[in-house]
Amino acid sequence: MGDVNLVHNIPFFSIFLAMFCAIITPLIKHGKTAFKVNVVMLLIVSIMSLILLLNVASNAETFTFTMGHFPAPWGNELAAGPLEALMALMFSVVMLLTVVGGSEFIFEQVVPGKQRLYFIVLNALFGGMLTLVYTNDIFTAYVFIEILTIVSCALIAAKGTAQSAVGATYCLVISLLGSGLFLFGLAILYSITGHLLMPQMKESIVLLVQTGEYHFPLLVVTGFMFLGITIKSALFPFHAVLPSAHCATVPTSSSILSGLVLKSYIILGIKLIYNVFSVEIMHELKIVEVMFIFGLAGMVMGSLFATQEREMKRMLAYSSVAQIGYIYMGIGLGTTVGMTAACFHILAHAFTKAMLFICCGSFVKASNNEESISHMRGAALRNPLAGLGYTIGALSMIGVPLLAGFISKLYFASASIYTPGKMVAVLIVLGISMMLNALYFLPSVIAVWSPVKEEETPKRVPINPMFACAMVVFILANISLGIGYRPIINIIELGIQLLQ
Repeated sequence: MGDVNLVHNIPFFSIFLAMFCAIITPLIKHGKTAFKVNVVMLLIVSIMSLILLLNVASNAETFTFTMGHFPAPWGNELAAGPLEALMALMFSVVMLLTVVGGSEFIFEQVVPGKQRLYFIVLNALFGGMLTLVYTNDIFTAYVFIEILTIVSCALIAAKGTAQSAVGATYCLVISLLGSGLFLFGLAILYSITGHLLMPQMKESIVLLVQTGEYHFPLLVVTGFMFLGITIKSALFPFHAVLPSAHCATVPTSSSILSGLVLKSYIILGIKLIYNVFSVEIMHELKIVEVMFIFGLAGMVMGSLFATQEREMKRMLAYSSVAQIGYIYMGIGLGTTVGMTAACFHILAHAFTKAMLFICCGSFVKASNNEESISHMRGAALRNPLAGLGYTIGALSMIGVPLLAGFISKLYFASASIYTPGKMVAVLIVLGISMMLNALYFLPSVIAVWSPVKEEETPKRVPINPMFACAMVVFILANISLGIGYRPIINIIELGIQLLQ
């Protein structure tokens, strides 16, 4: 019997710990105790994910962890390499910062008797997202897609208002459509390959493509599965659920849904491209080109919708639609550099948008619960730290140098050079989107920093210490990604290389 490599157990332990906390949280009576359990769990998983990342990146290693020691094709597997470890670390850190920084909104806006239930949902949600990052089994991915659907709707409904109930129902209907399409494609794919583990499925698909068998069914399968993923990740024109969901829920929930949950489906899609279908087959079936077109459309339309909004939450929701378009545009380039830019933007957007929604919640609180931007005048003067965080986040989304958003946009522009046929379209749409970003972000920044005329000395609201700590880390992380981006890019490039 060989030596047990404890590092290789980290993916399983991370998922197990999250789901175990979801199971034991109902036994906890008080919401604040459930909050402490959640924070400790997230901190432990963050540390384990960092250890895993350092190990696999330094050794340029990717490995599989066999569940229950049953070999393929009967067993279930987890797979991890530099890219998976980096994404797991991002999920853990952003989730930790969001829960800590947005804790005041949870305890103020969720009914006290249901606060512990909120943390059950958070734990299950986190475990589901980690599973989509690590799983090497496509049916397990589907199971946790459904779990994420249910807990995401519960997260939206946490406020207990009529608006939140409507938003959760709307989200459920749209999400089930995406899940159904994914399951339909999965069922057909299983029937023609006979496998559920990704590597074995990829071998069968490559053989089918070489022999020319099942060409049309394979096209249908791929189309259904990626259509389901694009619906789940709110790519334009399947974005309508986002504004309804974000306006109805707690700011903490909005941060998690926009910054993390949408990205987990995209990461699963990236794993399918490399581990199941291969980039060459995706090109042959024209799926990459379709994602490219819809990505460009999302970049423009999401930004156009955002310019028309007067409520900050809805504006940020439509901004997420545009940023999801950026990611799909990068994937649609069909090159390693395009995928690298897309993966970096997943990181940049997660840290930035989570921070923006938390700041938005603080502005609403400092403006007598008014959500219109016009009623938030002077909100940043009453809460300067939230104002600073929102300003940096907004400038990052616009693409100002030294911030995370600038680096991702720079890499998107650089990646387009390697696909001459798409370069002009990328550069034009990138320029249009950045200008539109400035058109709706800069007025909101000016508004929150503009003093109300009758207030000569604005009254500052008390700043929650946990909010302050989380906001400082968010700001530093955004600047760090904008300045010290090179090691992150190297890890992403290594991870993509090992996936191919």
